[in-house]
Amino acid sequence: MILKVTLSGKHYQFKSVKDVMAKANEEKSGDTLAGIAAGSMQERVAAKIVLSQLTLKDLYDHPAVDYDHDEVTRMIIDDLNPLVFGQIKNWTVEQLREWLLATTTTNEMIHYLSQGLTAEMIAGVCKLMTNLDLITAAKKITNEKTANTTIGRPGTFSSRLQPNHPADNLRGIMASTMEGLSMGIGDAVIGLNPVNDNVSGVSTILKAFDEFITRWQVPTQTCVLAHVTTQMQAIEKGAPAGLIFQSIAGSEKANTAFGINQQLITDANTLGQEKCRNKGTNVMYFETGQGSELSADANFNADQVTMEARCYGFARHFDPFIVNTVVGFIGPEYLYDAKQVTRAGLEDHFMGKLSGLAMGCDVCYTNHMNADQNDIENLAVLLATAGCTYIMGVPQADDVMLNYQSTGFQETATIRELLNRRPIAEFETWMEKMGLSKNGHLTDKAGDASIFMERESI
Repeated sequence: MILKVTLSGKHYQFKSVKDVMAKANEEKSGDTLAGIAAGSMQERVAAKIVLSQLTLKDLYDHPAVDYDHDEVTRMIIDDLNPLVFGQIKNWTVEQLREWLLATTTTNEMIHYLSQGLTAEMIAGVCKLMTNLDLITAAKKITNEKTANTTIGRPGTFSSRLQPNHPADNLRGIMASTMEGLSMGIGDAVIGLNPVNDNVSGVSTILKAFDEFITRWQVPTQTCVLAHVTTQMQAIEKGAPAGLIFQSIAGSEKANTAFGINQQLITDANTLGQEKCRNKGTNVMYFETGQGSELSADANFNADQVTMEARCYGFARHFDPFIVNTVVGFIGPEYLYDAKQVTRAGLEDHFMGKLSGLAMGCDVCYTNHMNADQNDIENLAVLLATAGCTYIMGVPQADDVMLNYQSTGFQETATIRELLNRRPIAEFETWMEKMGLSKNGHLTDKAGDASIFMERESI
């Protein structure tokens, strides 16, 4: 294993595989904050050259966090298919990149090979790709998951309806829900971030969602994104949830900061299989985002991309319905501007899909970041081109509860029209029955929440 290279007459020596991985990463303010980023573009290129010649076994042998001290590492390693890994362990990272981008490499081939990839391998090949490479490779991969409906089928582009309210007011929540549904938003999930993380509040909102989608026969699933333990208590008491949510991280220490571990998520998954209002086998919903491990002082000197890839390794153990990266939510400390957010969104989407997940993205930014709505629309189109499973649908793209900017209802509708994409099949059939769409296009009724008002009191 060679960790040095001479480039343009200058000698570069790297301390470890982790050091190579960090310095090969595209520029991220979080890596700079952590003191692990390349000091110059030349050093970044040198690290990429060294990384390209490492074998997949080199990355297997050098996880970001030691196997004996981290359950996320153990989950990733123990879930690996040894037969598949044995067939590719001597490939270089460069060879993996070329194979993924080859025109002869199919979705089925990638699904098979991915069983032999650890998170570090997925992060490594990601670092050798341009933005266009990430779009091209991700586009090849389709990952279908089933809850009440099936997400991720080719030709579809879905959305999470996010009707957050600053006071958890049911009238406001349901008004946003009706408006979103009338625009064809919410086929992935109707999911609300609550202000109050308590069993009573979660149960009340879930019951309101359930009553509405039952009355109007909306083919989707619902979720209130409280802490997993709160949701579990509510479900045990009879609350009608469709999915169970939790934010996750790429190390045991960071997950501990979130108040979770493998056993708790295993228990939640089991509970969801038994009691969620869900016809399928996929009941979990996870969210991630580059930089969360550094925030918890739990990145172990590993870079953001590598730790993010490990989130997906943790997630795939539970075969969730959906996962999304809240890509620009933490702020400029970790992703400084639109260029870094764009890169991170494409990285996360590619890594999630290569990990076998129905991968979405909250295409977002905070008000103190050097980005604007045009930047977010650019990324949304790039992700949709890459085969992104779903994005967010937030009223007016302005989340008045979480206080950040995301995508609204119009973005999903416009991208479907622009790229000839459809909602989830069952949901589109419902839209046609409601008169909201015809032959794949929205009708004049779209966006008019009053179609629900004759039988609703809000």
